[in-house]
Amino acid sequence: MKTAFHVVCVAAYLLLTVIPAIYGVHMYVLLYLSARKASRVRTRQRRTTRTFQRHTADQAWPIVTTQIPLYNEMAVARRVIEAAARMDYPAGRHEIQVLDDSSDGTCQIVDDVCRELQAQGVDIRAVRRPTREHFKAGALAHGLTTARGEFIAIFDADFVPKPSFLRTLIPLIATSPDAGCVQGRWGHLNADECWMTEALALGIDGHFGVEQSARGWNNLLLNFNGTAGVWRRAAIEDSRVGGWQGDTLTEDLDLSYRAQLAGWRVVYCVDEVCPAEVPADVNAIKTQQRRWAMGSIQTARKLLPAVWRSDLSLLQKLEASVHLTQYSVALFMVLLPLLARPLVMLIPQERYTDWLLGGWLLVLLSCAAPSAAYVYARWSLGGGITGVGRILKLIVLGLGLSVNNCAAVITGAVRRGGEFIRTPKTGSQSGVRQATSYAALRSNLWICELALGLFCFVQWLYFLRSDGFFGMFLLLYAIGLTYFGWHSRPESLMPAARPTAG
Repeated sequence: MKTAFHVVCVAAYLLLTVIPAIYGVHMYVLLYLSARKASRVRTRQRRTTRTFQRHTADQAWPIVTTQIPLYNEMAVARRVIEAAARMDYPAGRHEIQVLDDSSDGTCQIVDDVCRELQAQGVDIRAVRRPTREHFKAGALAHGLTTARGEFIAIFDADFVPKPSFLRTLIPLIATSPDAGCVQGRWGHLNADECWMTEALALGIDGHFGVEQSARGWNNLLLNFNGTAGVWRRAAIEDSRVGGWQGDTLTEDLDLSYRAQLAGWRVVYCVDEVCPAEVPADVNAIKTQQRRWAMGSIQTARKLLPAVWRSDLSLLQKLEASVHLTQYSVALFMVLLPLLARPLVMLIPQERYTDWLLGGWLLVLLSCAAPSAAYVYARWSLGGGITGVGRILKLIVLGLGLSVNNCAAVITGAVRRGGEFIRTPKTGSQSGVRQATSYAALRSNLWICELALGLFCFVQWLYFLRSDGFFGMFLLLYAIGLTYFGWHSRPESLMPAARPTAG
């Protein structure tokens, strides 16, 4: 009986380590796929863009509609609208729609800047609708009914496109009839604002420097990132695709997968960078991550059956499955500190040494993969060699978000749709933190985060002498979870602000 119990414990322990390791190995594969194609694809894309620019007369460039979906964005509305108006494109062939669902002073800002730009000859107008039905997806679909562009560029409120954006990306999609979308790379306006923005910027570089390039350059399914990209209108309106839909919180991921299942390609261009604001507040980060985690699992539920019924290759189907479910790693990130040590204590270590050691090696393998990818991505994008300190910051950030993302994954597995809660923006850039009147929703999970953080800290102290190396993971868990839990506690539990002399 005891032997059977021990076998069950070993199996449970290995399950906790094997599944995260699958995602780690997947990251190594993406790193290889990205590196092997980088030079060839980037050279080809630059040549395509230069050739189109050189041989296409201004009146032959396709008409483009830029859509800017806004909801209560007083801090950044003017900035993104003016940046869109500065984009270099042939006169008369670029219109701007400000899709304004706002219910505060943003409406006045939008009207003022639109009026100023119209006086300068810019083709721009505010588009408003009676309700926020389907949130961002609904706004984009509503704007499309009156858009005149053959191609649709989309920018979220916190992005600042460069003047070169359309001149660079339009040739890549216009010269490929089967290209439904072209995605640019995200840059960072405020990467050095605080330790969290440093870590997030590195994580974003990993996504765009390795994950998106590996998928886009190797005929794998990739996602439109919701902003800093251009869609072919015909792809959105294709009856097989079904247009923008609001039954998930990641309408961008949903649409791009449906388009690719219908035969359209998504092109990725790593060389056109669109800077954006990185969230610098704990609750804003949690809000953003919660929406992405919940929405990706909702999209997996919705589309994975269609992926496996399609004519895609086995490799494409496997990669798409890992891609759409990657946030599920958060479940195991919570279970590991809760169960790994107790399971080890229940197992006769002298009898199962090899199995236990193998499990820890799998943990190390899966943990090292993202770090390797982020270091390569930052280097390949021209950012030099990333130091250990920034990698540790990113690890602490990821562990601190584990409870938040775990709850979002579980919710996404059982619930369709939901309210699109936007990430508050401040207008921060170049390391200068701006004040904002918008506050992110505070998570109700702060007690769980503090409790798990304390549990990890106690485990670390208890096992410090016998297992100092592997115990460092517990310390990093404790730091991240305690930090995020403490900074997302209810405002009523925070000390009152001291009055200032006036």
